Amino acid sequence: MSSNAGVSAVSITPVVVRLKLSLLRNGLRQSAGRRAAYVTSVVLVLLFAALQLLGLIALRGNAHATAVAVLLVAVLALGWAVMPLFFPSGDETLDPTRLVMLPLRPRPLVRALLAASLVGIGPVFTLCLLIGSVISVAHGAAAYVTAVVAVVVALLVCVALARAVAAANIRLLSSRKGRDLAVLSGLVIAIGAQLVNFGAQRLGSAGGLSKLDPVADVLRWLPPASAIGAVDSVSEGSYGVGIAQLVLAVATLVGLLALWSRHLTRLMTSPDGSTVQAAEPAARERGSSGLGRLLPSGRTGTVMERSLRYVWRDPKTKAAWVTSLAIGLIVPVFNALQGTGSIYFACFAAGMLGIQMYNQFGQDTSAFWIVAMTISSTRDAYVELRGRALALLVITLPYATLVTVLTTAMLGDWPKLPEVLGLSFALLGAMLATGAWSSARFPYSIPQEGYKNVAPGQTGLAWISIFGGMVSAALLAAPVIALTIWGNVTADGDEWTWLLLPLGAGYGALITVLGLRLAAPRTARRLPEILAAVSKG
Repeated sequence: MSSNAGVSAVSITPVVVRLKLSLLRNGLRQSAGRRAAYVTSVVLVLLFAALQLLGLIALRGNAHATAVAVLLVAVLALGWAVMPLFFPSGDETLDPTRLVMLPLRPRPLVRALLAASLVGIGPVFTLCLLIGSVISVAHGAAAYVTAVVAVVVALLVCVALARAVAAANIRLLSSRKGRDLAVLSGLVIAIGAQLVNFGAQRLGSAGGLSKLDPVADVLRWLPPASAIGAVDSVSEGSYGVGIAQLVLAVATLVGLLALWSRHLTRLMTSPDGSTVQAAEPAARERGSSGLGRLLPSGRTGTVMERSLRYVWRDPKTKAAWVTSLAIGLIVPVFNALQGTGSIYFACFAAGMLGIQMYNQFGQDTSAFWIVAMTISSTRDAYVELRGRALALLVITLPYATLVTVLTTAMLGDWPKLPEVLGLSFALLGAMLATGAWSSARFPYSIPQEGYKNVAPGQTGLAWISIFGGMVSAALLAAPVIALTIWGNVTADGDEWTWLLLPLGAGYGALITVLGLRLAAPRTARRLPEILAAVSKG
């Protein structure tokens, strides 16, 4: 028994590595398009990695090279830590529950999965950046020897960190509700892009790279960035400090491997409670909620509650709302912080949330047939569309107002607040009107699995529905836009532009009602076509 276990422990690593290569190879065999996409992504990633490597080498001798290298490795480690949470289905070998039925022990499995984790584009990209980082800070033979160890340790820490995070959360990530965590990726990407842009502008101002030094002084003691700090310390002759930083990185690696092994043991020996029925919570869920008591009675309130529950529970709907909420706030606020913003950027809030009115029936997917069974007349269709529009307004109106007031406060341009609010309300009304009509005329399916938002073959419908509708909304809002422009170019415009608030709000409400009235008959007539389109995915 012991000899067989020893043989198994020795042989499992190459088997798992070959398994990873087989998964990759078989995935590429599925279609030529997938192979082309993979090859293209590999070329682009390697090209970017090569440029980063050359850039880091060019920093060699710069006074702030250490700060850049340490900060870069810290960001790399953060990326490795959060990617399994946002993209749990990106790597099949990230899910150790697939191996629980095999007679494997956790420690050999940890070694095997760690080796398999080094196969892929991500580890190669990370390796290039780590090599460039140590080259930019290493000076002297002792530093280069330390750099070799630092690169290996830092790479293993990044990989082990990703695996430990994935193993600790795999039960959550593999469940239906756990997949909702991926919706945060839109928010993180949106905020991260603005933070990078904001940071780049700050670095380009007075002080430049010197502003990174205080942050780097802290991060150089946090693994795996401490491994890069060790190379710099040895280069400066501080061998004791360098050894301490390197030991800290090695200790972190050992701790992550131990944590990973512990989670693997728990996964392979503990029962999965995801199928345990929770009768009492389910019974409570079926009861009347506080939300339902606040909404109107009848079909309107029912439709509103259903729509709001989709926003909270459906992963795809939640992802769209989170991204829209984030961008609607980030664009005006970050531009105001940079001193280049305009108060009219606050209209992004209404515009981004107004997009959610498009393809209303596609958000229901195949479940739309239940709704279709309750629509037997134009009146039913109108009440259905009205309830969906009101549900959107419950969130959009206060949010757009809040963003506009916040942007106005940051810019100190209070006299323009009424006209911007009026313009936002008019734009929102126009988008609700065109969104209702577009939902009936150009419906398309949203796949529930994966990260695609349009079913194959319906991309053209999606483009026509959203972008065509947005252009039509701009045309519908043209009267209020023209009044806003005229009020700003005339000499006495400031005396009456406050009237744009009631005018914009009234115009938006009027155009919304007209849009719903026009969309209702088309919706009632095209129910079979709409049901076929939204059920395609």
